[in-house]
Amino acid sequence: MQPNQPSHPIAALMLAAGYSRRFGADKRRLVLADGRSLLAASLALPCSMLEDVWLVLRPDEALIELELPQGVHIVQNPATAQGMGHSLAAGAERLLAESRAAAVAIFLADMPSIRRHSLEALMACAAPDRIVLPSHGGRHGHPVLFGRRFWAQLAELSGDTGARPVIQRNPDAVQILELDDPGLLLDVDTAEDWQRL
Repeated sequence: MQPNQPSHPIAALMLAAGYSRRFGADKRRLVLADGRSLLAASLALPCSMLEDVWLVLRPDEALIELELPQGVHIVQNPATAQGMGHSLAAGAERLLAESRAAAVAIFLADMPSIRRHSLEALMACAAPDRIVLPSHGGRHGHPVLFGRRFWAQLAELSGDTGARPVIQRNPDAVQILELDDPGLLLDVDTAEDWQRL
């Protein structure tokens, strides 16, 4: 085992099936100062640290237009247009069927500023029967890591509330990890968020 490698294999599941309605345009394609799209920048960290990376996209997506990294597993499901819960469910179903990982880190496609050391710390706490929740300044952020024991519950989600019901249903399994990383909270929902980024 290489240094800093988790004791359990970990997958990444990035949710990128939203329609950016609050932003008013497809924010995934916004170009950062370094020339990368917001989606590419958000994928960079999980792709650099994990071999098993899954990306949930809109059901009608033209993949070639997104210039995705090689090796990323694509999840496209008609239900993902109905909200984040449906995206999580579609991704969890595929993970249960096709991934051997013991835990999955749930990323959002508009969060490119998460630091490498934060993901390393979260992965070090991961276990099949644990939910690891990152926090900065007392506020919960992303990525949240779900042990395999909870994937079936993720696969039952619907609506637009995300994974909160699974966390609330399993309080004894939750480990909150306080980290010095504002990137855990920094997402791009509005033009003002984009300017701050």
